[in-house]
Amino acid sequence: MYTRSLKRNRQNRTNYRKRSALLISRRAFITVRISNQNVLAQVLTAELNGDIVVASAHSRELTSHGWKGSLNSIPTCYLTGLLLGKKSLVAGIKDAILYTGKTRFTSRVAACLKGILDSGVDIPVSQEVLPSESRIKGEHISKYAQSMKEDKEKYDSRFSLVLKRGLQPEDYPSHFEELKRIISGMSHHHDNESQEMSLTKKNGEKRSSRRRTTDNVPTTNENKTKRLDVTGRGT
Repeated sequence: MYTRSLKRNRQNRTNYRKRSALLISRRAFITVRISNQNVLAQVLTAELNGDIVVASAHSRELTSHGWKGSLNSIPTCYLTGLLLGKKSLVAGIKDAILYTGKTRFTSRVAACLKGILDSGVDIPVSQEVLPSESRIKGEHISKYAQSMKEDKEKYDSRFSLVLKRGLQPEDYPSHFEELKRIISGMSHHHDNESQEMSLTKKNGEKRSSRRRTTDNVPTTNENKTKRLDVTGRGT
């Protein structure tokens, strides 16, 4: 007997079990997307017309604070999470849950989560899955760079972008600590960030009627009905 499944389930694009659990919780949730070059982390809330972005942080923002390292490494993921956590607190989000959807939970996602936790946002997570402090600081990158120092051609090729930005890869830990202090001390920007978060939320609400959810679930009436069959409520 043939049983028809939802289209996005057949396409392996949406995990409806996780999605329904997320909707039932009615809590703000965190998504982390890591590309070959950048990191994007967001805090969202689920509404009937789509997911609303409450706060967002991109690894490119770190460059405006003086970051010279890679934009998708473990240290970068941590700093991006720390920045997102700061923005989330300003926006009034004090606790959230991680939503991975169809993406894998990797060490870089865990590093981003650690940054959000250290900012003061409460997230249910086991400490065992979080990276060690040495990896978060980039000590493994520093040691790897030192081991390649003798082969200058390979060294220059492997760390060309970092060297171009003026950072010696051996100095990753100290540079990381410097950026961490800068981001951790951003509380004096509270008023400016409050206005920015308020504007972001208003713009998001205006666009919500024509936006898709985090999993890109279509918002047609037909698909809304399908989701109601699975979750018991709309997304």
